[in-house]
Amino acid sequence: MIKTVLFDLDGTLLNTIDDLADAGNWVCEQHGWPTFTVEQFKHMVGNGIPKLVERFSPENARTPEQLAATLAEFTARYDAHKEDKTAPYPGIPELLDQLQAAGVQCAVFSNKADPLCGKIIAHYFGTGRFAAVRGSRPGVPTKPDPAGLYALMDEIGADRSATLFVGDSDVDILTGHNARLPAMGALWGFRGRAELTAAGADALAAVPEDIFTYIRKG
Repeated sequence: MIKTVLFDLDGTLLNTIDDLADAGNWVCEQHGWPTFTVEQFKHMVGNGIPKLVERFSPENARTPEQLAATLAEFTARYDAHKEDKTAPYPGIPELLDQLQAAGVQCAVFSNKADPLCGKIIAHYFGTGRFAAVRGSRPGVPTKPDPAGLYALMDEIGADRSATLFVGDSDVDILTGHNARLPAMGALWGFRGRAELTAAGADALAAVPEDIFTYIRKG
């Protein structure tokens, strides 16, 4: 029986892509760089904001110094506008209520910067729904490396034999498997069925309610 569910954030709990794309394109426009569609940004995110910045920066603007400056620009812009268009996916608040009522603890594990994770989760979900919220931190490898996930599980006392990881990308499926956890793919997110299936997802959720159904069957 699953007793703990660990969630990815972007593309799983929250639809953040419009605000991420707007911030990225704003930076590009300031420098006269090419801009990108929202669909293109869906395939740029997932490995953390530094990697996102590298991906939308032209090849001639990728020295360490340039990327550091662009990262600072993006972070400031995104932080100021991260709640303009972002919203929980339909059914997510209800799922979290169901899990809480069933005694299943939940936590968030994301490649988004740790301070941003805390702020955005508190804004949309308040406090008390998650045992912990963790994003990328200095000195801790990002997903799909399982080191940060192991630390989070130890922190909240999660039994690895009774824990499920849920995310919307191949990075998330790999993260779960690298930590020897079952990994469930969220089909409403940024990537879709083909990528999640190719990554070896143990199960797929078409809607958030499917996660609760999967847990009850387990």
